[in-house]
Amino acid sequence: MTPSSRRLLAALLCACALAAGGCAAPGGGLGAGTPAPPVSPQPHPEPLWPAWASAPGAAVGRQEPAPVPLKNAPEVGPDGLLGVDATEVADADPRMRPYLGKASLREPGRAGVRPPVHRDLTGDGRPELIVAADTATGRSALSVYSVVGGRIVSVLFTIGRQLAAETIGTDLLVRIAADDGSEQAVRYHWDGRRMTVVNDERTFRKSGPRCDPESTPVSAVPPGCSTTDERGTP
Repeated sequence: MTPSSRRLLAALLCACALAAGGCAAPGGGLGAGTPAPPVSPQPHPEPLWPAWASAPGAAVGRQEPAPVPLKNAPEVGPDGLLGVDATEVADADPRMRPYLGKASLREPGRAGVRPPVHRDLTGDGRPELIVAADTATGRSALSVYSVVGGRIVSVLFTIGRQLAAETIGTDLLVRIAADDGSEQAVRYHWDGRRMTVVNDERTFRKSGPRCDPESTPVSAVPPGCSTTDERGTP
């Protein structure tokens, strides 16, 4: 068969395929005239109780009053909370006052008030005041203060053991240790009035002292030494 005859035969075969239902294009895919398969709708959240649904950070099922200004708190000047004495602010807070010690801490290990920290937690460009105090019993108290209408208000108060805190953008993450050996991490977000919980996670630490199974012979593993985590994974 000559090359011209082969080209003619290929053209005839393609024409027949088009008449029968379409000639597939090189590389696969749907042929002409082939209907596309229907698209399955993706699932989306459907609240079981719409009246109880709320945006993250909003109180669910209740309406709490707005924080009230602290009595006997220092006056706020042009520098905002950067220009006030943090200890005086905490001492004017009835919830924070019982946890205050006389010492100003520079490092952990004693009872007293930690160095104050200023962070913008409301997103308005003005830093809030964060005060934490450690007690001799191992418990700590943390408060966040903001300025509303020129007055100082407490927008968050929490307590816990081995308290540590960090910021994630304008959110505040507080970590505390529980009596059952777990660690609780609570994330707070500004809701327009106060810092409210948007996420609360609890994780359990590994049970017993951790050993290195590669460097510790089985015969030398001390009592209570664990070579696996809680899930049984080496």
